[in-house]
Amino acid sequence: MPKIYIWILFLILLMKGDSIMNFYKNIEPIHHPNDILVLVNKNHKLDKNYVPKDLTKIDISYAFEDKFMRKEAKDAFEKLSMTAKSLGYRIVATSTYRSYEYQEALYTQYVKEKGLEYADLCSARKGHSEHQTGLAVDVEGSNQDYDEFEKSPEFSWMINHAHEFGFILRYPKNKTNITGFKYEPWHYRYVGHEVAKIIFEKNITLEEYLKNFS
Repeated sequence: MPKIYIWILFLILLMKGDSIMNFYKNIEPIHHPNDILVLVNKNHKLDKNYVPKDLTKIDISYAFEDKFMRKEAKDAFEKLSMTAKSLGYRIVATSTYRSYEYQEALYTQYVKEKGLEYADLCSARKGHSEHQTGLAVDVEGSNQDYDEFEKSPEFSWMINHAHEFGFILRYPKNKTNITGFKYEPWHYRYVGHEVAKIIFEKNITLEEYLKNFS
């Protein structure tokens, strides 16, 4: 391999490394948690007492047990799931709103079982989870396994149509250096139709949208 390409590769890896090294540093408190475009990630933290005031239960036809989302996101998800069902697909919510305390316990369990490094790739620390906003949803398909959602026929439909209902794939492939989390084909975030369309068409993350287009 020519030296110039080796040098370019080194710079790319260095830049990614610097980005990852900055996670959970210089953390900013979130002052407007009710904003539909609120950015919750490893550098932006929700207050431990924050609970969305308009949490609404998802119809049991579209959720596994009792699941709650903010009303606008809940209505949009029900439309998405209903449309998918009419086309022969099964898209069900398996995890939606999580409290600060619940996320703390979940993260602690990951650390205990898998170690800190793995836990930080797949689980948010307390106050850093989108699920606390009531705008995020983990889904499963007809194979009834959210962890294997990518292998279900529903995955392709979601990738191509979720934005039509205001949802984005929040943690896509090859974006860990930006989002801080590994690829999660089951995790979707409500951002509204207009923003979801832009993110989908430009194949970017919410972080990139807020930095370059908002």
